[in-house]
Amino acid sequence: MINRERYIKQIREFYDCDLIKIITGIRRCGKSIILNQIMEEIKQKTNNIIYLNFEDINTQRQIYDDITLLKYIEENTDKQNKYYLFFDEIQTIENWQVACKTLRLYNYSIFITGSNSKLLSSEFVKELSGRYVAFRVRPFVYKEIVEYCNQLNKEPNIMDYLIYGGFPKRFEFESKDAQLRYLNDLDDTIVINDLVRRYKIRKENLFKQFVNYVLRSNARVFSVKSIHDYIKNNYASCSINTIMNYLKYLEDAYIIESVKQYSTKTKKELEYYVKIYNEDVSLNSIRCLDNKFDITHNLENVIYNELKFMGYQVNVFNNAGKEIDFLAQKNNKQYYIQVAYSVAEEKAYNREFDAFKNLDNLSQKIIITNDEIDYSTSTVKHIKLKDFLQMENLDDIISL
Repeated sequence: MINRERYIKQIREFYDCDLIKIITGIRRCGKSIILNQIMEEIKQKTNNIIYLNFEDINTQRQIYDDITLLKYIEENTDKQNKYYLFFDEIQTIENWQVACKTLRLYNYSIFITGSNSKLLSSEFVKELSGRYVAFRVRPFVYKEIVEYCNQLNKEPNIMDYLIYGGFPKRFEFESKDAQLRYLNDLDDTIVINDLVRRYKIRKENLFKQFVNYVLRSNARVFSVKSIHDYIKNNYASCSINTIMNYLKYLEDAYIIESVKQYSTKTKKELEYYVKIYNEDVSLNSIRCLDNKFDITHNLENVIYNELKFMGYQVNVFNNAGKEIDFLAQKNNKQYYIQVAYSVAEEKAYNREFDAFKNLDNLSQKIIITNDEIDYSTSTVKHIKLKDFLQMENLDDIISL
């Protein structure tokens, strides 16, 4: 497995502090691997390490709440030496936050992972306020896929990425059938185990239809009402509050992110309309029939995921009624970005470049496409997809 240094270097300076280090993200995005890589680094200086994987049934039987966890740690450490505690998928433990808050009072450095953003819900934030630092991990972006494929002696492929995404484990399987089986099983685990069972959803079929609709509709503008109307008209009656809850469940499990539009006219975010992006584009593709994959929207979704990996704050931008796919901001720099599979045809060219009209030149305007021809103008920089996917950040456009 590759060393995911971009994440580890963010965590490294907190190794010895008393803040609780929370590593979150969707299931199977590589959190446990990062936890193990951190442990290996710390083992270079000490063996005072305790690792507990709470997905292991043997661990669950022995340690199931704050009391049993505190007892286990007390029996396996001493107060004289500093210990490093690693708790994998800790959200399964009742009152885990109480245990962590207690342990940090002593000579422990605590690292925890979890697949549910309830780890950072308001009730837990209140209890852990000022006592934690959080790190979000995502499935592989293309640069990481290239590195991992090189380890596996496989040839990386951009189209494969646009269809089947970046869940790390799938690259270990040789056949596409095996990869699809893995992705479908993972999807079942996330939707059924992590959501239907956790939230005791009674209308399971309705919820599954909702999930299918949302995940097939990535990179599109929605309102809660529009989703509600679609589900009501095509499947079964439900309330707007139900749809709001369902969306929150998907976000809590890091399955989707909803991104608000920013309007030039009102100079603020528009509350009612959002774009929804999947954490991994495979969540769209496994729902497609007869290999009719949604490459256009998956491409935009991939660009969004890459921008977030680079550390950008990302909004959809409403330019006086014309949508610009992304406003990306970091370090007091901002970039307007349009994404299209191709602008070779005049109609597509005009549509994508016209979105930038009437914007000042204080910020860089970028269009990303899969075209080989350079379509840059005096005011808009064209970046080829294959080049963008190898960039560390948008400042690299200077060298292109």
